[in-house]
Amino acid sequence: MKRTIVTLILLVLGTGFSQAQMLKFGVKGGVNFANYTGGDVSGVDFKTITSYHAGAVMELKVFENFAIQPELLYSTQGAELEGLGEQVKNELGYLSLPVLAKFYLTSNKLSLELGPQASVLVSERNEVDSNDTNTFDFGLAGGLSYKITNGLFVSGRYVAGLTEAKKDADVKNSVIQFSVGYMF
Repeated sequence: MKRTIVTLILLVLGTGFSQAQMLKFGVKGGVNFANYTGGDVSGVDFKTITSYHAGAVMELKVFENFAIQPELLYSTQGAELEGLGEQVKNELGYLSLPVLAKFYLTSNKLSLELGPQASVLVSERNEVDSNDTNTFDFGLAGGLSYKITNGLFVSGRYVAGLTEAKKDADVKNSVIQFSVGYMF
């Protein structure tokens, strides 16, 4: 009877540890290099702005070399508009939800990440026209991530907007992100 109880306890503990390895939570933050792409607004040049992103990340390991990684980020995007008589920095603050397929390429250190990203506009600073910005943005994200230690990681990603950021101009968000994060 004691043997059965000990075996059962070890089985439950082993299952708990394996489940903990399948699901990890973390935080990340970093720098954005954002601009508008597409569209041609007469007399206006778009310049890249440097901004930031920060938030929570979760990794659900499905197979040894594959995981699903949803994130919830606050990300500032937009562009600097030159040629409107003055330089205007149009900074858009989004609450972004990327859901990435994560393919580990080498021994669970280097991974390729691809997937959709849905974003909702929550703030706009230095507005050109506050009624001109669409409140929903959808894009496609892709990049690489590298685990430096078991918890610490760095990543680089490109997010290509697929929907128009502005109602009156056929422009889309385009963002390069570099991040540092920690998985618990």
